Amino acid sequence: MAPGKSSPVETSWKIFEEYHIDEDVGFALPNPLLTTFSIDGLQGHKLQRLAHLVLGYITMAYVWGEGDGDVRKVLPSNIAVPYCKVSEKLGLPPILVYADCVLANWKKKDPSGYVNSDYNRNERSAHHLNQGNMDILFSFPGGDCGKGFFLVSLVVETAAASAIKVIPIIFNAIQREDPDTLRKALLDIASCLHKALEIFHQIHEYVDPNLFFNVLRIYLSGWKGNPLLSEGLLYEGVWDTPKKFAGGSAAQSSIFQCFDILLGIQHTVGGVPSDSAAKFLQEMRTYMPSAHQNFLRSLESGPSVRKFVLSKGDATLQKIYNECVQAMVSLRNYHLQIVAKYIVIPASQPSKRKPT
Repeated sequence: MAPGKSSPVETSWKIFEEYHIDEDVGFALPNPLLTTFSIDGLQGHKLQRLAHLVLGYITMAYVWGEGDGDVRKVLPSNIAVPYCKVSEKLGLPPILVYADCVLANWKKKDPSGYVNSDYNRNERSAHHLNQGNMDILFSFPGGDCGKGFFLVSLVVETAAASAIKVIPIIFNAIQREDPDTLRKALLDIASCLHKALEIFHQIHEYVDPNLFFNVLRIYLSGWKGNPLLSEGLLYEGVWDTPKKFAGGSAAQSSIFQCFDILLGIQHTVGGVPSDSAAKFLQEMRTYMPSAHQNFLRSLESGPSVRKFVLSKGDATLQKIYNECVQAMVSLRNYHLQIVAKYIVIPASQPSKRKPT
C-alpha cells in the first residue's frame, strides 16, 4: 500500500461517513422517505411557481398512479403540507392548474435564442414547434403528446402577449378621446388574436386524440365531479375532510377572459346572457395566480371600450372593434372544436389506448 494511504479496514470507524455506508443497514439508504418539504427558502414569485408546478406533477402522478384506475384518495402530509402552503402564497388551489402545466412548464433550448412566437413575428413565417427553441420541463406518460399539447397552448399565449401591451394605450386613448390611436391599437389586438388562432391550428400535428383522451387527460383530471374521487382528495395534515378541485384546462387561461373583459364580450345562450357561463368563468379565475386575477379585476374597473366605440359613431372604428370581437369569437369557437375532437368524440367511442 502506498505511503500515507490507509485501508478501509484500518480505519473502519471512518467508512460509514466517507463511503456513505450505514452502521445498521450497510449499503442500503437509511430512512429514504423524505421528511416534509420546507418552503421557507422559496423567496419570490418564480421559485414559488416552479415549486407549485413540481408538487403538482408529483401529486397528479401519485393520485392517478398508472392511469388505469389505480387511484389514491389520500395525499401524504409530506407532499400535502408544503403544497398547500405554497398554493396559499400564490392564491392557487393545491392541484395542477393551467398556470402550472402550460404557463410555467417550459424552457428555451438555447437560452439566447427566440421564444417561438417572437420568431413568428420577426420572421413573418409559420414556424413549427419541432423546429423551435422551446421544450417542456416535466412530462406525463403519452410520449410527445403532452409536449405538443402544452407547447401549442403556450405559444398561443405568447402570441397574444403583444396584445396585452396595447391595453394601456387603449385606456389612455379613451381617456384622451383619441379615436385614431384607438383604431391602431385595436388593429394590433386583432392581428395578435389572428396569429394566436393560426398557431392554435398546429395542435393537430402534435396531439393524437386517442393518446390525449386515454392517457394524458387522466393525469390532468381533477377531483371535482369525478366519480373515481367522488368525495374529493384528502390532503393529509392540512384538512380533516377531502377537498374537491377541478383539473387543469384552457378555461383557466387568463388570455381569454382578459380580452372578453376588454372588449365587453358577454357569453350568451340563445342570445340571452348566461348566468351559468358567468359563474363558471368566475370559478375558473380562482385557478389563476392571484396577480392575474387582480389584473382582470383592474380591467373590469377601467373604461368601457365598447361604450366609447358606440358613442363615437365612427364606422371605421366600429368595424375594427367588430374585427377584434370576431377574432375572439373565432378563438373560442376553435377551442370548442378542439374539445369536441379530443374529449367529446373519444368519450363516445370504445377505448383504443396505445402503449406508452
